[in-house]
Amino acid sequence: MEQMTKNIYFASDFHFGYPDEVQSKEREKLVIKWLDDIKPSCKELYLLGDIFDFWFEYKYVAPQGNIRFLAKLTEFVESGIPVNIFCGNHDMWYGKYLEKEIGVSIFDEPIEREYFGKKLYIHHGHALGKYDKGMNFLNGIFTSKILRFLFAFIPVNWAYGFGRAWSRHNRKKHKNPCDSECPDHYYLGDDKEYLILHIKDVLKNNFYDYFVFGHRHVAANKEVAPNSYYVNLGNWIWGSTYAVLSENGMEVLSYKGNDKIVR
Repeated sequence: MEQMTKNIYFASDFHFGYPDEVQSKEREKLVIKWLDDIKPSCKELYLLGDIFDFWFEYKYVAPQGNIRFLAKLTEFVESGIPVNIFCGNHDMWYGKYLEKEIGVSIFDEPIEREYFGKKLYIHHGHALGKYDKGMNFLNGIFTSKILRFLFAFIPVNWAYGFGRAWSRHNRKKHKNPCDSECPDHYYLGDDKEYLILHIKDVLKNNFYDYFVFGHRHVAANKEVAPNSYYVNLGNWIWGSTYAVLSENGMEVLSYKGNDKIVR
C-alpha cells in the first residue's frame, strides 16, 4: 500500500473568545473538525498567532475555556505531530503552561524552516520591519518585561476585562473587516502593505520561497518577487482559510468549500 505523503499545515487568527462565547464555541468546533480532517496527512502544524482574542498566564492560573481545542492539540503532539504556536498581537503573553502541559513549541520572533526544498520565513506578522509605526510602538509597550510583571498583580477578572475591552476598542477603531464578509477593500495595495514592504527588505539579503503570515486577516498567495511568495492565512472569524505546503508547493484554501483562493 502506497504511503501517504505528509504535508505542512498553517492557520492563524482563530480569535477564540470573540465576539462572545456562543460564536466562539461554534468557531472552535469548526477548527477542531478541520484538525481532525488534516491529521492523517499532517507532518507538522503551525498556528501563527491570535489563536485567542486575549491570553495572559498568571503563575498558577491559565485562561478558562477552549478545552476541546487544547485537547486536540495534545492529541496531535502525542501522535508525534509537532505543533508550533506563534505569539500574536492579541495573545503575546504566553507563559510556560502550554509548553509544559501539551508539549507545543511557542515562538515570538520570525523563524526559518525548510520543507520539500523550499525555504520559509514564518511569523504572525505584527511589528515586523519599520513600516507599521503604530503597531511597533504598541508592541514595544506590551512586550515590556516590567509591564508584564506589573500586569500580573492585577486581579484576574479586572485583567481579562481590560484585555477584552482593549480588543473590542482596537477592532472598532480600525474598522476591522472581520465584522463583515467583504474584506477585499482592506488590502492596502502592494506599495502600502507593511508585510510586503518588509518582505522586500528581507529579500535584499536573503531569499525565501514563502513568507507565511497571519495578522492581516486577508487570505493571499501572491508572488512578490521571482519565485518568492507572500502567503497570508486570512482568519477564521468568517473566512476559515489556511495554507498547506506539499511537494507541489503552497496553496491557500478555504475549509468550508475547500477551494483554492487565488489572490
